[in-house]
Amino acid sequence: MLYNISYNDPKITKQINESVGKPYSFIENLKKGGIGSPKLFITRCSAAIYDILHVNESVKFCNIELRPNGIIIGFQSRLEVYALVIPYYKLVLFKPGNSVTFHIDHHYISIDCSKNRKNTCNFLEKIEHEKTKNTPYSPLDAY
Repeated sequence: MLYNISYNDPKITKQINESVGKPYSFIENLKKGGIGSPKLFITRCSAAIYDILHVNESVKFCNIELRPNGIIIGFQSRLEVYALVIPYYKLVLFKPGNSVTFHIDHHYISIDCSKNRKNTCNFLEKIEHEKTKNTPYSPLDAY
């Protein structure tokens, strides 16, 4: 789900909190060793996100925030701030080469992992750990 979060809209905040949970408290943030990613360079994205990002010619960056039931990928275009909200049960990760692609339904964002590799890899491992911990097990997964 792609949202414009530039303005404080209680309806959008409620929808985000219902799908991925409320933000972690300061104490939980410290216990997890941080819930935010380093600055990540966007290499590819779906058509809807591409239309938003390529309005201006600046370099495209994003960051990722962990939530109890999912992640939020935030990025900016001009003065607008957007969030791609992905619950863990819909999150699909692909790791071709030096990039990682985050998929949800018909949206995707691919990021470059070659810069700041150690911090990025640690954060991606944290996402995978949270996904396995928070995704319910299905008996069909064994097949």
